[in-house]
Formats: sequence, structure tokens, C-alpha cells
Amino acid sequence: MKQFKLPDVGEGLTEAEIVSWKVKPGDTVKVNEIVVEIETAKSLVELPSPFAGVVTELLVPEGTTVDVGTPIITVDDGSGGGTPAAAPPAAAPRDDMAPAIPDPSAIDTPTEDQAVEPGLIGGPAPGGRTSVLVGYGPKTTSAARRPRKGASPLGPSAATAQQAVQTSMMTTPTPVQEPTVDEAPESAPAQTIAGGGDGATARVLAKPPVRKLAKDLGVDLTTLTPSGEGGVVTRADVESAAGGGAETAAAGAPSYASAPGQRETRVPVKGVRKMTAQAMVASAFTAPHVTEWVTIDVTRTMDLVARLKKDRDFSDVKVSPLLLVAKALILAVKRNPEINAVWDEAAQEIVVKHYVNLGIAAATPRGLVVPNVKDADRMSLLELAEALNALTATAREGRTQPADMAGGTMTITNVGVFGVDAGTPILNPGEAAILCFGQVRDMPWVVDGEVVVRKVTQLALSFDHRVADGQLGSMFLADIARVLEDPATALLW
Repeated sequence: MKQFKLPDVGEGLTEAEIVSWKVKPGDTVKVNEIVVEIETAKSLVELPSPFAGVVTELLVPEGTTVDVGTPIITVDDGSGGGTPAAAPPAAAPRDDMAPAIPDPSAIDTPTEDQAVEPGLIGGPAPGGRTSVLVGYGPKTTSAARRPRKGASPLGPSAATAQQAVQTSMMTTPTPVQEPTVDEAPESAPAQTIAGGGDGATARVLAKPPVRKLAKDLGVDLTTLTPSGEGGVVTRADVESAAGGGAETAAAGAPSYASAPGQRETRVPVKGVRKMTAQAMVASAFTAPHVTEWVTIDVTRTMDLVARLKKDRDFSDVKVSPLLLVAKALILAVKRNPEINAVWDEAAQEIVVKHYVNLGIAAATPRGLVVPNVKDADRMSLLELAEALNALTATAREGRTQPADMAGGTMTITNVGVFGVDAGTPILNPGEAAILCFGQVRDMPWVVDGEVVVRKVTQLALSFDHRVADGQLGSMFLADIARVLEDPATALLW
């Protein structure tokens, strides 16, 4: 009998709740087959089985919170062996976003004759590093584990783990959809046409993100009538067939409904909500916040948004004003690099980051999350649009991976989607600035001495006064405003 113990999923946490079992006693499981969904204080995680065999017992009932290292399920692998040997270490990752290898004692691992080893997915952990022990793949040599050029720094087994694990996490919603990749559409493998009789086959043209969306929503691409140029299946085709399934929110939100005669409802504070509360309190009472405001005419920015929506390069990507706000912020960071920093209390140092991992606040049924786009400053406008779409769509579905939550350097929170003008946002822990983007609305504005109707919005920037003084914060905010008032300014910078 093999006991699968609850692992630390790379967040440095000590406990997790068993949300739902995906198997029952008597079921046969394979290595890497999802067996349970758990919720930590930061995310929802699907755990794969490190063993192949028959499930003999579920040791922890659903809804129960248990400590890391607690046995949760037993599997009979038919070998009659004892405790499995520890898995070999994974390849060393990149320094700036390196996943830390969790303690192998926290989880039983397969025996050497099973020839499998754990795969890693990044997630927040003590010391600012990241790791998640979430999957197992074929055993490889150290040379084989060495990342190829352009490959993921998480190592060769990470691809398997990424397919097996999805999670959720932290701040304010952004109504954008998962984007497509800027590359030629792929053809699906040949499939027999129903009723073809003669074995005729058809190939479906669709870009990889559209193909993934169809898979996630359970839509058969071969049943769709392509509306894209050249017979390409588009995102709209898939979403139409799914009946709006792309907008389905993650399950598991606490219920605030009242029963007849009930005057109040008590909702346990746990999971993402608990972690968010702790992080916001720590940030508010640790970093001295300063918030500055600016009201600007964004008519030209809104005109550019309208043009981009009609551009064929952006045909499969939802374009919103948030995209240009993000680009303006990135350009302003280049002119004011000192703002992209963090205060290291222990070392008494200001650590300036020479990259921008841009966080986008998003609301989920389980709480507020802030996934971030890695190296957003190195992306083209189209690449940034695709990354923002993918990140926020995944967050709304409650499936943000821990790696997407770690390492953020600056955040944008979009309260304008609620019809709110602006606010005084609290810093995301570990960051020195957060930009609040308010609603864009028609307002009277003075242009060349005359009052005209223009598109106007408000920006509010909160920053850590230990890292940035008033001059730096003001210059940074003014540069963002300058680009949004006249996007052509970006050509000068």
C-alpha cells in the first residue's frame, strides 16, 4: 500500500482543505492522474497521484482541513513494496524566478522501479522563491533535465505538471478574455467526418489558444462553421457554440443567501479571502502609503482602442483601454526606473528591479487575486494584449497557477469597470507602487479655450514613501498621464 501525503504545494503553507475527491475506493489510477482538489490559503490546486494502482481508501473527507504531510489517500500498486525511495532533484532553474524544491519528506514518492520523478511548478515560498511539487514524469538523466534554449526554466517535467495542476489566487476585476497567440493557425489532426461512410477526413484550422479554449469548454472544433478569414475557427465561434461558457466563474464561492427568518450569516474566513486580508493588513501598516491623483483627457487613447479593435493583427484578441494603460505604465517605468523597486527591511536596502512583472488585479468567487505578466516590459503591444487576456481569463475561472502570482513588481487595479472614478489602492505586498484606473466617461473639457465633450478618466497612484519621494511618484504618474493623453508620445520614448 502506498500512502500519498498532502504536499506543500510550493507556497510555504502548513495546511490545506480537501475540496473534492476525483476518485473513489476501487478506482484504478495512473501516475499523474488527478485524484483530489485542495484549497490552500492562496489557491485551488488539483493534485495528481504519484502512484499507479487501485485506490484502497480516502483517508480525509471533503471539507476537512489537514496539515501538510498528513496521509490523505492509499493506493495499492500491486508490488507489495514498502516506503518508496525519494525522487531525484530537479534541474536548477533561473535565479530571478527560480522554483525551490520542496522537502521530499513531505510526500511519499515512487520507487526507483517506477522510474518517475516529481515535476515542479513555481509558486510563492519563504525567501521570495517559488515551488510546487505537483506532478511526476518519466525519470531522466541530469543532461536530459537541462533546459533547452527557449525551454521552460522549470525543467522538462514541468510541462507534465502544468497540464496536471491549475490553481486560483488575489485584487479587482478586469473584464478581458483569454487571448490568442500571434502565430499561424494550426491544423487539428485528421478526424473522420460523421456519416462520411467513405472515411473522409477534415482538418480544422484554429490558433492554439482558440483550440485550448474549445478543449476547456468541451466544444468539438469539427462541428463548428469557421467564420475567420481562410476558414479559421475564431474565439467567437467557440464561445457561441459553448453558449457563453467562457464567462463561467469558478465554483466554490461562499454563499451569502439568507434562509427564512435568518437575520445574519456567518462565513468562515479561510483560503484566498484569509490570505488577502492578512496581506492587505500587513501592507497597510508596514509600508507608508502615499496616493496622488490626476484627471486626464483620454480621447486619443480611446480612438486608438477603436482602431486596434479593427486591426487584423488584433482580431482574435479583446482590446480594452486597460491594455494601453498597461503600456503607458511600462513606458513610464523606463523613464523612472527607481519606482520599480521594493524595500528590503532586513537588509535595509532598496532593491531596484530591472524588469516589470505587471500585476493585474482580478476578482474571483473565492476572493481577490493579482496574477502578473512576467517580463511585460519586453513584450510588443500585441504580445501584452495576449498575455493580459490569458491571465485575467484564467483568474476569473479560478485557475491561476501559483507561478503567475509570484514575483510581481507593480500592479494595476481597474475599478472603472464598476463605474467608479478612482480610489486609494493598497500596495500589493513586495511592491512599491499600484495604479488605480477609473471609469472613462464623457465630460466637459476645455480645449483651445473652448468647452467640448471629451473622454475623461482619473488615475490614482499609491506608492511606498520609503522607496519613492513625492517628486519621483509625481513624475511617474505624470508620464503615464502624458502617454494616455497622447499615445504618439510613446514614439518619442
